[in-house]
Amino acid sequence: MNMMVIPERSGTAFRLSAGKMLTVVDPKGEQVADLLAFNADDMDEAISSGRTLDYAETIRLTTGHRLYSNRSNAMLEIVEDTVGMHDFLLTPCSVDTFHHFYPGQPPHRGCFGNLAEALAPYGIEPDRIPVAFNCFMNVPIDGETGKLRVLPPISKAGDHITLRAEMDLVIGLTACSAPDSNGGSFKPIHYRIE
Repeated sequence: MNMMVIPERSGTAFRLSAGKMLTVVDPKGEQVADLLAFNADDMDEAISSGRTLDYAETIRLTTGHRLYSNRSNAMLEIVEDTVGMHDFLLTPCSVDTFHHFYPGQPPHRGCFGNLAEALAPYGIEPDRIPVAFNCFMNVPIDGETGKLRVLPPISKAGDHITLRAEMDLVIGLTACSAPDSNGGSFKPIHYRIE
């Protein structure tokens, strides 16, 4: 299938049937993509950071790990990953994020606003948007203090992550809008479904 393009600082939503493969590509390098998943037959079932990290017993999710729902059902399995550094701790950036971290910059609706708009046609209200799986986001954690930092992604141009749908899903996907998350510049995200 043709590669689809998410322009910089924007987002989209689409259906992904069980068994299909979703490949998220960082075409230029150092660009985060926030990913959400909902059960296409019951939007109250959504991707869960807590369930996933609990079952994986690690915050470093990569090939072979599954992303679980709030009902403990597998939603996606990571089948290929050329980066190995993603985040499932931090919430999608928003206008409030910009007020908090970037008070000197013009506020942007961020991934949260982009996901809210893209998911609205599927009946997802903003308050139902959970923590996203942040593809390529680099959030190192100090093992002694627990302090976390947001550093530029280690992804290079053309790096990708491929996930297989374990159920019929509605996916939300962005090209992240937060300066620190993306090495200070904003780039598109590409994706394909196979």
